[in-house]
Amino acid sequence: MAALMDDDEARTRLLDAAEALFYAEGVQAVGMDRIRAASGVPLKRLYRLFPAKESLVTAYLQRRDQRWTASLRAAVTAAPDPVAAVFDWLAAWFSEPDFRGCAFLNTFGELGSGPAAVLDTVRRHKADLRALLGEVAGPGEDALADQLLILAEGATVVAALDPGPEPAHRAREAAALLMRSRAGK
Repeated sequence: MAALMDDDEARTRLLDAAEALFYAEGVQAVGMDRIRAASGVPLKRLYRLFPAKESLVTAYLQRRDQRWTASLRAAVTAAPDPVAAVFDWLAAWFSEPDFRGCAFLNTFGELGSGPAAVLDTVRRHKADLRALLGEVAGPGEDALADQLLILAEGATVVAALDPGPEPAHRAREAAALLMRSRAGK
């Protein structure tokens, strides 16, 4: 007899299934029944844990944000050149076989003015990325942090259309030019 699944395991299974399906196919293309089937969690429990699709999408994005941001932060913190590390990390991400662009921008693009909780999560993720790039740029370098954000986001969008490391390499070159121009002021 199989062991009973507790709520933590059910939640993990649901979020794993949601992440795989939402990222690969899009939020609107995937219904709750597909999530249920992929996770092996009964529908009644799914709706007890996530009463609406909006709550599942929000939880998926929040969990993805935590992992994504922690991984980028670890790469930047360990690097002798934090600016280059941002774009090297992006190049590795863009080269992953299942890369489909930014989950947050993809969701925003699908939902537009959609559920407030989802859009707040997207905005918070981008604000956190901007804050991390502000740390990389250094104190008083708000304009540089904004420029690095544009380079990172632009590279991500370009890579979503044509996956591979090249957009990150080009953005890294542009970031290096920015850094040299700042050093020469």
